[in-house]
Amino acid sequence: MYLSIAQIIVSVILIVLILLQERSSGLSGVFGGGGGEFYSQRRGLERIIFIATIVSAIVFVLLSALNLVV
Repeated sequence: MYLSIAQIIVSVILIVLILLQERSSGLSGVFGGGGGEFYSQRRGLERIIFIATIVSAIVFVLLSALNLVV
């Protein structure tokens, strides 16, 4: 029960973090959607959002695996 609730909360956080990321940094930027340079270094808030997205994705995968075991 608590694992499912935690998984729902983490999934909502993950969705919000993905939507907050810059649009041109994804696959659309590779095909000309960004119009900028190919590689740019993340700085400040953009880097924090990027790292938080990775961490929340790892937590989501771990919660999913733990939910399968239990």
